[in-house]
Amino acid sequence: MKIPEGLTYDDVLLVPQKSYINHRFDISLKTKLTRNINLNMPLISANMDTVTEADMAIALAREGGIGIIHRFMTIDEEVEQIKKVKRFVGFVVGNPYTVGPRMSLKEVIDKARKASINGFMVVDEKNKLLGILSKRDYSFEANLNKKVGQLMTPLKKLITERVDIKLNEAKKIFHRYKIERLPLVNRQGKLEGLITARTVRNFEKFPYSTKDSHGRYCVGAAVGVVNDYLDRAEALVSSGVDVLVVDVAHGHNEIALKAVSQLRKKFKKIDLIGGNVATADGAKDLIARGVDAVKVGIGPGGLCTTRVVTGVGVPQFTAVSECSKFAKRKGVPIIADGGTNYPGDLTKALAAGGSTCMLAGWFAGTDESPGGIILRNGAKYKIHRGSASFLATADRKIELENHTEKQLNTIVPEGIEALVPYKGKVADVIYQLLGALKSGMSYCNAKTIPELWKNARFIKITEAGFRESKSHNIQEI
Repeated sequence: MKIPEGLTYDDVLLVPQKSYINHRFDISLKTKLTRNINLNMPLISANMDTVTEADMAIALAREGGIGIIHRFMTIDEEVEQIKKVKRFVGFVVGNPYTVGPRMSLKEVIDKARKASINGFMVVDEKNKLLGILSKRDYSFEANLNKKVGQLMTPLKKLITERVDIKLNEAKKIFHRYKIERLPLVNRQGKLEGLITARTVRNFEKFPYSTKDSHGRYCVGAAVGVVNDYLDRAEALVSSGVDVLVVDVAHGHNEIALKAVSQLRKKFKKIDLIGGNVATADGAKDLIARGVDAVKVGIGPGGLCTTRVVTGVGVPQFTAVSECSKFAKRKGVPIIADGGTNYPGDLTKALAAGGSTCMLAGWFAGTDESPGGIILRNGAKYKIHRGSASFLATADRKIELENHTEKQLNTIVPEGIEALVPYKGKVADVIYQLLGALKSGMSYCNAKTIPELWKNARFIKITEAGFRESKSHNIQEI
């Protein structure tokens, strides 16, 4: 048996090249997420329940990347996460939240709490605009049974505009009338959109952010390959998601490949990411079924124990390198998912052929990651767990599959749970990572990621070489 050699990021270093780059500010990190979606930086937040929900996706899009909402929730809950991202910024909100005139104040407050908003458009059963209900209309109302129609600001007191209004015109209206919301209606008076003062302000901020054609932040969402995945995908596409990620541990499996084919057939216009795989054959089969990007990584994650539990996997540097050789010929980007233990590993992952890096542990523990802060011995932490860890799997089986506690004995976990130090704003983490990446690219005389692919030269190192690469023979302060 001839056994090939597999290398991970710790096994290699990039060889420094003669560089003509004067400053790392001269370096562009523009890249492709998929065949059709461009990013201004090559970082994606992982679709894990302790990493990416709406807050993380908003933060990543704001910085020029993208977040992938995890699927370990109901369809309605995942759709709501997408809507939060899509409504956060953008010149026009295409599907504003609405209520009917006969809805009670109690129902309104419940809906406002779930959606994390404080204002609604009031419409009739034919979507004709009747008024606006904002928090100031009901803040001091004690009667929770009172109807929306009794509390709202009626249409005759509102300023409305046509759907095709320009940004500069909207800004003048907000300035002149000192209003917070500008409903957009058609000639029949039906509600077709909404502009808010916040969306106008935010639209002009963050010029490098990842936005769709309507100026809204881009966001991805994960779906599985069994049970409700087609219904979930349909609901997500209807809510405005920009890309679907087929989330399965072993993407080179007939069930997963069949699901990809069905999704591609049903949703021809949506961008589709397939994975995870670790071989060129896996990438080839996914691309043949119509994916727009391939996610690479079997077991390299910091919380993943797939390799030691199952004995299966490919070291991540080799996996990314082999998959990218085939994918590049087909014009399909590679997402290097996991295995980046040091900032320099991002440079190695991209140099090996990745177009983007999917990160989990780097972003876990930030303000934007789901979950609260835990205090232990005076230090702050947040919980981070692998998607196949025992607790993550048990939670899903109990909540979504109605398993009993006795049935949980059948779980064979392929991940662990951990506490990670609290890190503050994710933007600060991103800044540090991108600074390290640009420095690494400058050593390789690469002003762009495609130039990094072309110029990169790797050298294999020994364990002693890796030891030498880290700080040593000192007492850290």
